[in-house]
Amino acid sequence: MSKNISELSGRKGLQENLFEELGILAKAEGTPTKKDLEKLADEFLIGKANVYGSASFYDFTREENKGKMIYVCNGSSCMTAGTQDKVHQKIGEHFAANEIGEMCCLGRCHENSSFYYDGKNYSGDAIEQIEKISKGEAKPTDNYHVESLGTPVLTEEFPGIDEFYKILADCLKKTPNELLAKLKTSGVRGRGGAGFPMSFKLESCKNTPSVTKFVVCNADEGDPGAYSDRYLLEHRPHAVLLGMIITGYIIGSAMGVLYIRGEYPESIDIIEEELQKLLQKNLIGENILGSGFSYNFKVIRAQGAYICGEETALLSSIEGQRPEVRIRPPYPAQEGLFNKPTVVNNVETLACVPWIMREGGEKFAAIGRGKSTGTKLVSLDGFFNRPGIYEVDMGTPLSVVVNDLGQGFNNDIKALHIGGPLGGMVPVSKINELTIDFESFNQAGFLLGHASVVCLPKTFPMIEYMEHLFQFTAHESCGKCFPCRLGSTRGQELLYKARTTDYKIDKVLLTDLIETMEIGSLCALGGGVPLPIRNALMYFDDELKQYFK
Repeated sequence: MSKNISELSGRKGLQENLFEELGILAKAEGTPTKKDLEKLADEFLIGKANVYGSASFYDFTREENKGKMIYVCNGSSCMTAGTQDKVHQKIGEHFAANEIGEMCCLGRCHENSSFYYDGKNYSGDAIEQIEKISKGEAKPTDNYHVESLGTPVLTEEFPGIDEFYKILADCLKKTPNELLAKLKTSGVRGRGGAGFPMSFKLESCKNTPSVTKFVVCNADEGDPGAYSDRYLLEHRPHAVLLGMIITGYIIGSAMGVLYIRGEYPESIDIIEEELQKLLQKNLIGENILGSGFSYNFKVIRAQGAYICGEETALLSSIEGQRPEVRIRPPYPAQEGLFNKPTVVNNVETLACVPWIMREGGEKFAAIGRGKSTGTKLVSLDGFFNRPGIYEVDMGTPLSVVVNDLGQGFNNDIKALHIGGPLGGMVPVSKINELTIDFESFNQAGFLLGHASVVCLPKTFPMIEYMEHLFQFTAHESCGKCFPCRLGSTRGQELLYKARTTDYKIDKVLLTDLIETMEIGSLCALGGGVPLPIRNALMYFDDELKQYFK
């Protein structure tokens, strides 16, 4: 990360954004031309190598993307469901091989068979209508079950903009310190995986002197199997938007940035539509409700990079740099976007804020268990009899989520991969021992993370899934640190060789490799993948021992 490039990129502010320009230039053919990149470098006074380095990083701007017209989901959930060979075959009947690309993941994990075409996502039985879809004669559908058990914080019925934004009117009558105190009392922690106290970030940023500050919503929900953020963006967008406005008021920021996955086109469209409604009602913009407080939004379409879920890589991405993980300190709260103090929180975390402001921190803290306060959204994939999004109080038994809400499995399942690619590999024998909260999962050697659930049927080889995790990490690594960049590739090679030949893996060698990744990686991508690998080695030794010395 170059602080000089951050400053140069920030000269034009967010309205003329270097990263967005890369996406615009790539739209016509799938990748920018060399001439376009050189012109962009001159406009922003940034080296040509820097601009090319950024464009060549993302799935949807790199040269390999040229000419792609339709994309097939290659996420973990679609893979374990075994639906994508048929999707490829059907699409291949209507598109040339060089017109077919891949995306990961489309957030259609509730029914799989997912693909993207002409700015829209499809799944389930839609592949049977591929001919009509290719001619623009069929529209996408997206239905999944949503239910709450306990207190509906995020799934409560939306009362309409005018009623909902009475929360904002009330907040603007209070001081930022009064609102911050509510968040402190609530104990709300980051829902994106880290579980970091939200109020700590806000207080740190609030106390850092600067004329310009930013609130960034990390809506780059890249964990295959997770679609809870997509649910909020598309069905509860105002919980997210109001959460960002209130956060901005607390820290002294007048600008919110929504960095939304390019794989979620519907989410982007809905957010932009709702922002226009708020602008018309003077609920965003200058002098909101006559309070003297001004707040504006910028929506940025991401271009396909899992690493941008890491907050510092995301900030570098917005600046038009390669999304490499930054060394900390300084932390974003002191030196973030364009080197200005910045609060970065994920969608679900921000969506909790309006409820806390309306009901009070004490009421939120009374929900849940221990330091895991409030509720959590859980995403269940297509291997459940009733897949969907479920909101449960923290501390709810995992068995209740699986058996009562999800109504059990529709296949013979051996493991649940919970919390994304870096989450724990939970054998079904452990379901009755876990509760949906940070502490329960950590103490058992797993990770709650995004609380996405990807099922592994007994027929899916565990070694193939482990290889997939290393391969995913290798593809998505920012490349800045050796343990992640090289370790993930070596791990994938080891498992592939053992799976396809008579080669036997030295377990000490594999253990050393994942330990090096865990200790030496700069962020949770390289540092996190050892967790599910260790879980697999521990709980599925009988299945895996044939591949080891």
